[in-house]
Amino acid sequence: MAADGACMQDEYSIIKGAIWPVKDKQERMKYYIIAGEASGDLHGSNLVKQIRLQDTSADIRCWGGDLMEQAGAEVVKHYRELAFMGFVEVIMNLRTIFSNLDFCKKDILQYKPDVLVLIDYPGFNLRIAEWAKLQGLKVVYYISPQVWAWKEGRVKKIRETVDKMLVILPFEKAFYRKWDFEVEYVGHPLIEAVKAEQEAPPAPHFSEKPVIALLPGSRQQEVKKKLPVMLSMARYYPEYQFIMAQAPSLEDSFIQGFTNAYPNVSVVKGQTYQLLLQASAALVTSGTATLETALFGVPEVVCYKGSPVSYFFAKYLIKVKYISLVNLIMDKPVVKELIQQDLTEENLLKELTLILKDNARRQQMKADYATLWTLLGDGTASRKAAEAIVGMVKG
Repeated sequence: MAADGACMQDEYSIIKGAIWPVKDKQERMKYYIIAGEASGDLHGSNLVKQIRLQDTSADIRCWGGDLMEQAGAEVVKHYRELAFMGFVEVIMNLRTIFSNLDFCKKDILQYKPDVLVLIDYPGFNLRIAEWAKLQGLKVVYYISPQVWAWKEGRVKKIRETVDKMLVILPFEKAFYRKWDFEVEYVGHPLIEAVKAEQEAPPAPHFSEKPVIALLPGSRQQEVKKKLPVMLSMARYYPEYQFIMAQAPSLEDSFIQGFTNAYPNVSVVKGQTYQLLLQASAALVTSGTATLETALFGVPEVVCYKGSPVSYFFAKYLIKVKYISLVNLIMDKPVVKELIQQDLTEENLLKELTLILKDNARRQQMKADYATLWTLLGDGTASRKAAEAIVGMVKG
């Protein structure tokens, strides 16, 4: 009987109720990656490419999108099935969300990965991390939830359930150390994406006029409040072509209801980076787009306006000095933020005029952008993240 038991230990590893086959040295290592948004698909695709370079026999299964699939991962669920934005939409889709969680757990158990890699998407991924830890899985989190902005208490649970946290913002390392959790800073993966676009063949010119980019975001309720103020600038600057980057989540008819009244306004889809390469200035909603705009060197004004109730709760819950990533990373007001009642036609015209006409203002902003580049790493975030992940699997 003892001999039989020893035999079983050679064949299986029994961990907290889950039974995982022990790998033969020649067997392919399995990586299970979960990305639930378009940005996660982009960064996940670069991570997949780097994992494959470092582990040429890697077997990669993922939740993601077209980019991760093109990079060589098997996509189980597309992020389009997962993107529920806003409190009301989440409540209305709770049954689907819980069904996705159950499906994900069953799929992980069936696949038996050597490591689980979670990319941002905290509402879903933190639940999976807690469950996966109980199964004895190795858990890596790449691109930290923004716990430094709100719900700081979640760090305790992250520390208990995540074996390795790979962060992309320079101040996050010190933040986690405050909670006695050592994390690894790998740099920001947007550097790679922007460099790749800058080195790509140039896109056709969108306009013979100089261009002002409009990036109003993807949530219809918020776009409805911000976009009219942003578009009003087209009346003051007819010599510019205002071009809006339309998010995939927004219907053409919805956008045309705002833009049809302006002859010098046009719309592009799926070409945000090409638009920023050609822009003289940009009006940008808060979020990752503020950082992307800065990395392309485009002077910008940050615009945000939500419902009074949402803004009240956000102001109460979110504990940060700035709403734009540019200002947060630089820890100073590099770009002007016009928030809620400050986002008026008069205020926006004043700030847009400054970044178009005031050469000193433009030069200072571009100098700060150059510093931002140095803070965000050397453009090897995906490689460093892959090294950490592959090292954990094979170590």
